[in-house]
Amino acid sequence: MDFNEKLDGLRKSVHDQLNLIGEDINREGLLKTPERAAKALIYLTQGYEMNAEDIIRSAMFKEDYSNMVVVKDIDFYSLCEHHIMPFFGKAHVAYIPDGYITGLSKMARVVNVYARRLQVQERLTTQIKDCIQNVLHPKGVMVVLEAQHLCMQMRGVEKHGTITTTFDYCGDFEDPENRKEFFRLIKD
Repeated sequence: MDFNEKLDGLRKSVHDQLNLIGEDINREGLLKTPERAAKALIYLTQGYEMNAEDIIRSAMFKEDYSNMVVVKDIDFYSLCEHHIMPFFGKAHVAYIPDGYITGLSKMARVVNVYARRLQVQERLTTQIKDCIQNVLHPKGVMVVLEAQHLCMQMRGVEKHGTITTTFDYCGDFEDPENRKEFFRLIKD
């Protein structure tokens, strides 16, 4: 489906939703809302149009470095697939190279690719880890996500300020000492 078809379909859907909740869809403040909301949803789900593995491959370099590489405090914004409400927070990513490294900005881009899809935090964590593992084949990968979920804060239990933490790891991060070092580095 091309951009214009997607935009037209989403615009109609938002128009219908506004009408269904009882809004006056001809009210001045809402006249352009269907188009703005449709464009926002396309932007917020642009990860479906991107390939995270290609992003890493675009800046993959042979290097003998074999110590832990940590990129921490990567801001991310996603949409919960259960309520299509935002969740957002920080990603912390580490890998232990085994012959190849990648540009540091590529870690943030990989996080963004998977975050810009309808998600659950648990899957997002694993997708980031698996992507890095599949492309770089490092000795180990570890990913930690810390996020606030508006579906918990604005509706349902309405618990403000709660943080959900997920993590996944493989390879040399099976060693508790490596995990301990990673956690120490992201908390500094």
